[in-house]
Amino acid sequence: MNRYPLWKNLLVFGILFVSTIIALPNAFPIDPSLQISRTDGVAVDEATLAQVRSTLTEAGVAFLSAEIEDNSAIVRLQAADSQERGQARLTEALPNHVVALALAPRTPGWLKALGLEPMLLGLDLRGGVHFIYQVVLDQAVQQYLETYESGLRTEFRERDIRIGNISVVGSALQIPIVEPADMDRAEQIVRALDQGDQLLQLGQLTSRIIVDRIQVDGRPGFSVRLTDAAIRERQDFAIAQNTLTMRNRINALGVAEAVVQRQGLDRILIELPGIQDPATAKRLLSSTATLEFRLVDHDNNAIDAERRGRAPLGSELFHRKDGTPILLRRDVIASGDQLLDAISTYRQGQPVVNIRLDSAGGREMLDATIGNVGRNIAVVFIEDIPQMIEQDGQKVPGPPKREETVISDATIQSVLSSTFDVTGLSVFESRDLALLLRAGSLAAPIVPIEESTIGPSLGQENIDRGIDAVLIGYLLVVAFIGLWYRLFGMLANVALLFNVVMLVALMSLIPGAALTLPGIAGIVLTVGMSVDANVLIFERIREELGNGNTPQASIRAGWDKAYTTIVDSNLTTVIAAIVLFAFGTGPIKGFAVTLTIGIATSMFTAITVTRCLVNFVYGNRPHVKSLSIGGRQLAATPALAK
Repeated sequence: MNRYPLWKNLLVFGILFVSTIIALPNAFPIDPSLQISRTDGVAVDEATLAQVRSTLTEAGVAFLSAEIEDNSAIVRLQAADSQERGQARLTEALPNHVVALALAPRTPGWLKALGLEPMLLGLDLRGGVHFIYQVVLDQAVQQYLETYESGLRTEFRERDIRIGNISVVGSALQIPIVEPADMDRAEQIVRALDQGDQLLQLGQLTSRIIVDRIQVDGRPGFSVRLTDAAIRERQDFAIAQNTLTMRNRINALGVAEAVVQRQGLDRILIELPGIQDPATAKRLLSSTATLEFRLVDHDNNAIDAERRGRAPLGSELFHRKDGTPILLRRDVIASGDQLLDAISTYRQGQPVVNIRLDSAGGREMLDATIGNVGRNIAVVFIEDIPQMIEQDGQKVPGPPKREETVISDATIQSVLSSTFDVTGLSVFESRDLALLLRAGSLAAPIVPIEESTIGPSLGQENIDRGIDAVLIGYLLVVAFIGLWYRLFGMLANVALLFNVVMLVALMSLIPGAALTLPGIAGIVLTVGMSVDANVLIFERIREELGNGNTPQASIRAGWDKAYTTIVDSNLTTVIAAIVLFAFGTGPIKGFAVTLTIGIATSMFTAITVTRCLVNFVYGNRPHVKSLSIGGRQLAATPALAK
């Protein structure tokens, strides 16, 4: 007799039922939409939602619904071509909000309550959000000169050479010297600082800087500017570093199959397929946040400095989050460039960011705090905000607006080293700051110059052909197997349907897995391979019937004797898929993933599910005379039937 125990039948049908529920969100359509979020992370309220509705209605933008989901407002539109128009009007009406283009699935609430979402689709199937950012290369050069400024100030102080305020003018660093007699010694320091940081060109070391003696504010001084080769090298580094940082930030957001690449001289192209939270992505991609740690100047009055409009020599004037002034020492103890890790956590119920510096940063923090216990240390949050300016009637990227805010001003209770906490942040601020610091700082500010939704990169016609290929292939296989193997073929077709359902369910559960057009090819191949396993089993059953075995014995022998062959053939395919995944990129990996998952599901459905269905039909019929499996049917002999 061919019967499974009750627990095994329940397990098989339980797996099929759960797989169907998990795959169900993929059956619902997706609407073009707009996502509106506050820049400070606070949840959008009903008043804002009402303003969104009225603004879109006045602009003539037709929308299906507008509701609050996960602290953001989601507006579902009737047509994709109205997204950009609606975004422009809402951006103008809501200046303190981020309005991002999105795609919202119509997943029912009860499925969302179970935590189920449709699987991610690649750019070639679903499209996504498209950004182009322009790197402000002039700022990259200025930031590089500022690293010289810090080193020069330290060297001059140690050599007792008095200097005025060092300033960056264009692409040059201007250094006034108070005492003319110190000019020669000062020039040696300037040139010596460059000896350890030179550019290798054509096998020769070339100086990065050009030093000229000039008059600065009526005093003798120096102009330090980068060579053309150093400028080009710094600009290339800035774009490469920004590209890497953007990729790290996108990885932290969990976006699958994202495209981040350099475009032209000074632009970065970013494509995010099927992104679930474009507002957060837009905000974090554009941020150029970093930290600086400085000692507080207790010897001078910040209010007097603000009234005069200038800070005392050796100090700088900053403001806290509440707008009150504070004087900080000019020397930076440590910065975000020396950061190894940043984790958002809680201490005594308050959100904090746990900072871990590298060895050099930890040593500088130790040296600065060892003699200043009881004094205050401040944490300066620095952000370059992109700006667009009008030029010749067009909007072009302009100089970014730098905002420097003291987010924490605490007393040094004990000597600090490489690990400590940053306090004074909200939950939203601590989470974003930790993410930005972990991803790395931008080497130069960036300005968004283009944002849009993009359609499937291979064209809708090719997508339709890919989907049609799956349907036609499936229907042809179903027709052939049903006609050739009769009832057994129809049972195999039912198992084949569950094979596709299980594959979609697993793809929906795997974090970061995205289905692309090559992935669909893997599904088509899986359909054929799943049927191939059933063909081996059914032909073995036919052979056993031809040898005069009983139908029940033939069924059992068909599965038992074909099992080894099926495992061997699928194992070799899995090895090939692993090699493709290990050495391939992008679409090739997508093909390898769907193929591997398809092999696993086809092994289960072809061997276990089909056998379970056959048992339901023939398992309770001990005296069955023949099987509906096609070919020449042989009735069992009386002796064998007994």
